[in-house]
Amino acid sequence: MEVPGWGTIPRMLRDQASTHPSDIVVDDGEVRLSLADLRDRAGAVARGLIALGVRAGDRVAIWGPNDPGWVTSAFGVWDAGAVLVPLSARCRGIEAAGTLRGTGTSVLITGDGLDGTVFTDLLAGAAGGPDAGRPYAGLPELRQVIVPERVRRPGTVRPSQLLSDGSRVGRAEAEERALAVRPDDLCEIMSTSGSTGTPKGVMLEHGHTLRGYWDWAEIVTLRPGDRYPVIAPFAHGFGLNAGLLASVMRRAVMTPVRAFGPDLLMDLIRDRRITVLAGPPTLFHRLLEEPDLGEHSLRVAICGAASVPAELIRRLLERLGLERMINAYGLMEGTVVSMTRAEDPVEVVASSTGRPVPGMEVRIVDERGTEVPPGGRGEIVVRGYGVMRGYWNEPGRTAEVIRDGWLHTGDVGAFDPGGNLAVVDRKKELYIVGGFNVSPAEVEGLLLREGSLAQAAVVGVPDGRSGEAGWAFVVPRPGVAVDPAGIVAWARENMSDYKVPRRVVVVDALPVNANGKIDKRALRARAAPRAQA
Repeated sequence: MEVPGWGTIPRMLRDQASTHPSDIVVDDGEVRLSLADLRDRAGAVARGLIALGVRAGDRVAIWGPNDPGWVTSAFGVWDAGAVLVPLSARCRGIEAAGTLRGTGTSVLITGDGLDGTVFTDLLAGAAGGPDAGRPYAGLPELRQVIVPERVRRPGTVRPSQLLSDGSRVGRAEAEERALAVRPDDLCEIMSTSGSTGTPKGVMLEHGHTLRGYWDWAEIVTLRPGDRYPVIAPFAHGFGLNAGLLASVMRRAVMTPVRAFGPDLLMDLIRDRRITVLAGPPTLFHRLLEEPDLGEHSLRVAICGAASVPAELIRRLLERLGLERMINAYGLMEGTVVSMTRAEDPVEVVASSTGRPVPGMEVRIVDERGTEVPPGGRGEIVVRGYGVMRGYWNEPGRTAEVIRDGWLHTGDVGAFDPGGNLAVVDRKKELYIVGGFNVSPAEVEGLLLREGSLAQAAVVGVPDGRSGEAGWAFVVPRPGVAVDPAGIVAWARENMSDYKVPRRVVVVDALPVNANGKIDKRALRARAAPRAQA
């Protein structure tokens, strides 16, 4: 089925709400929102943002865990013609301030943090207090911060006030703003880790984002009435686009999961009668450990990983009676690239990420950019509608990865004889912790801000729980005694939990290679046996 001719997210929401107003698309057990509810609440948020002075193209950030308020705020941002900048609930103040500053965000919407976290307090520690009418001295472009009702902080706006102010903006004016959005306008700037250590802002447009995740949902067979828990954070590309956006496009009932734990999995399956489940291999291993699954409604499993054990797939299909298990490959810069299909045998789903999706071209090239023969390994390069516009305010870094229309992913892959893409390695040094990309250079830069370290080198090593884990090898500053546990504790206070090194190892010097660069391979070799033990 071809993607409907919506073109933009605001038009998609209006079309869905007018033709299927009573269909439920959000249900977290406490809040249930129909398409008509979502349209109305999003419109109210949009009018509030317009009252605050948000203009088309302005950047508006949302910082909080998955919940219904996140959903309505996101659609409100899009209705206002603004560009959404998602911040992970796991972000610490330093990280959030960097993203807000880099994107020139003008308005920040915060939610209720996990474990009582107050996001505005975290940000104050990194960006200072109010100054010259701005909420934070270190963020001069940030004009307004919207906080939960319970938070009291000078210079902020609570949701009730936002909606009250928005009531003075005419509905016709707000509707004109929403319908003026064009398919090639930006809808998101997603923060992504990079090998340079500085997160980059990936620019995604309305039209190609809708098409990419419509096609994803078509292959997955996400359909009206499916009950779909969105476990990945909305600040993550998968959670936002393959979760929140795909659910509304397909009229599936999403359950936003604020904080996922092993016990919650069985509650979702048994009590919420979920039909579609997406997550890393560890999620499905946990499912198979359950001694009594009882009757369930689960029919589709989606596992986005470079490789999935074939035995895991067989056991899931046999024990759960699933209709299909899908594997896929995508990246923020290239949207959805390849997916397995329902008819693929277990071996294909286990060993590959399937064939390119319609409208996307994939090649495997060598160091000179020459296409390698079938079966040969090389860098995965991608061309098609799903390729990002570029990195926000970074034309140089954009030109490094998009050359002659081809996105150079930095991932190493190969095609099997059936045209299925296997992702076999990463040219970049990124490692993946529980499904989250981690840039060693970014973690190293953060660690050096602790104050007691002269050098830091971070590597990813295999880990049975999270796929990979970070190990930090650190050299103390002269005359300073470094406590590894203290470094880990500092990291937990100042960076997202998945970036926190699993181990800190104090060394006198870091190994270097013949070029004088830190020898990360030697560090990985040193860490691997200890990690396995």
